[in-house]
Amino acid sequence: MPIADPQTYDRMLDAARAGRYAYPAINVCSSETLNAALRGFAEPGSDGLIQVSTGGGEFASGTRVKDAALGAIALAEYAHVVAERYAVNIALHTDHCHPDKVDSFLRALLECSRARVASGDGPLFQSHMFDGSVLPLADNMRISRELLADCDELGIVLEVEAGVVGGEEDGVDNEGIENAKLYTSPEDMLAVADALGTGERGRYLFAATFGNVHGVYKPGNVKLKPEILRDGQAAVEAKYGEEARFLLVFHGGSGSALDEIRETLDYGVVKMNVDTDTQYAFTRPIADHMLRHYDGVLKVDGHVGVKKQYDPRSYLKAAETAMAERVAQACEDLRSSGKSILAGPREAVA
Repeated sequence: MPIADPQTYDRMLDAARAGRYAYPAINVCSSETLNAALRGFAEPGSDGLIQVSTGGGEFASGTRVKDAALGAIALAEYAHVVAERYAVNIALHTDHCHPDKVDSFLRALLECSRARVASGDGPLFQSHMFDGSVLPLADNMRISRELLADCDELGIVLEVEAGVVGGEEDGVDNEGIENAKLYTSPEDMLAVADALGTGERGRYLFAATFGNVHGVYKPGNVKLKPEILRDGQAAVEAKYGEEARFLLVFHGGSGSALDEIRETLDYGVVKMNVDTDTQYAFTRPIADHMLRHYDGVLKVDGHVGVKKQYDPRSYLKAAETAMAERVAQACEDLRSSGKSILAGPREAVA
């Protein structure tokens, strides 16, 4: 199927909320990782999200160019072509965009979508994240309102964040953040609903924080409080009604217990970011290949090595397969396996 259009993406989000499951949102930075994500969704029959961060986009544009928006556009265009060969719905998303990169990244991508829509095509991306969590909440919401209006005009969903995800990712280091800021209060969640509305100003996703931490942690080391999501949703529902409940996003889930992850699904989480675990899954077989074929991938002591062992295809195929398996596991963990909103089970075209 082609990349989801705005109407299909709306149906995906509605189905996840009604069915109490969530879509893995897989970060990619290359055609290889993007292919792995597509395969990982298709094999268990799950719809899903593929996302690009500013760092991922910069990497994809090449080490000489280093243009985050250009790299994101290139990956999205590639996805629009190859996704047609997979029998699941895929939405394209951009991850954390901080205030200092809104103009060069997020607004640049909106302009690209605006040109596509004007020519009769759909938007390039189906949703974008603005991460204003580094700002005072009032400033965060002011910019979020402006971006929500721009996105809504193009049929694009905006993701916002209030509260801070701990740890470090993509060059943003929140390791030493005050502990209280890792937990979004019910009052903050109400303030988001007050500022952005309950759908009448445009559709948005909300990354509320409940102890989430980016990075690598052993199971049990991350202290989540999913009840924060429950209490915040209750406060919003009490003021605005059941239809006002947020579509929530779970960031920083590595090291979280499965029962805690699944508890969040009951409180309205419909999207969970997966990056650290898929990075490891992709890299592990490459390391294995290099260690097992050390004297083949290198020209040691005057020898010429073994071409088929240093051919990048030999180890990148294994990397794609391993990452796809980890994506499929995420689908199972989040209960999205077998729940593509496409009618009838189908397999990817060979």
